Amino acid sequence: MEGRTGELDERIKKLDQELSRYTEQMRKMKPGAAKSSIQQRAIRVLKQKKLYEAQREKMANTQFNMEQVKFAQESMVDTAATVTAMQDANKALKKQFKTMDINKVEDLQDDMADLLEQSEEIQGVLGRSYNLEDVDESALEDELRALEEDPSLFASYEEQGQLSASDQPTADYLSLPSAEGTAAEGGAALPEVPAEQQAAQTASTPAQ
Repeated sequence: MEGRTGELDERIKKLDQELSRYTEQMRKMKPGAAKSSIQQRAIRVLKQKKLYEAQREKMANTQFNMEQVKFAQESMVDTAATVTAMQDANKALKKQFKTMDINKVEDLQDDMADLLEQSEEIQGVLGRSYNLEDVDESALEDELRALEEDPSLFASYEEQGQLSASDQPTADYLSLPSAEGTAAEGGAALPEVPAEQQAAQTASTPAQ
């Protein structure tokens, strides 16, 4: 049908060219028998053109209708395939739901919640601290604050015998090299300790 429409378009184009020549001749001619003859030919060509145009219009309408029918048919095929797929999915879902019990699912959720709660309780038990219930946290904070403000308290504790050599606090920022290591590395001797202070330190140090 598209070929037929193209053929009509070609004929209409040729008739337009012929009609254009007749109209050009008529503009140059004076009224008379010759001009009337050309006019009759132009009218005949114009009628033929109108006939071809009407045929082309009918063919275009027919082609449009056929395309509409084809589109509707393809749509019906797609719709049928969609409905079939939905029916299959519906059957599969019903079959799957038959194998499930909502009560069992709820029981499973409850069991999982209980297990998680028990796990948290076990973690809490494992994270307990022992033998620290009677320690006064505020007192420890006050003592630590005092040591930070006055480091000389470490020496007073040692002199009063409240801290033994093994109980003295150690920290990275308080670690000092030994006298032997310092002498070996730098080659400089440390200042001598007075005899009275050596005797006091010896007296305060417990026997091994």
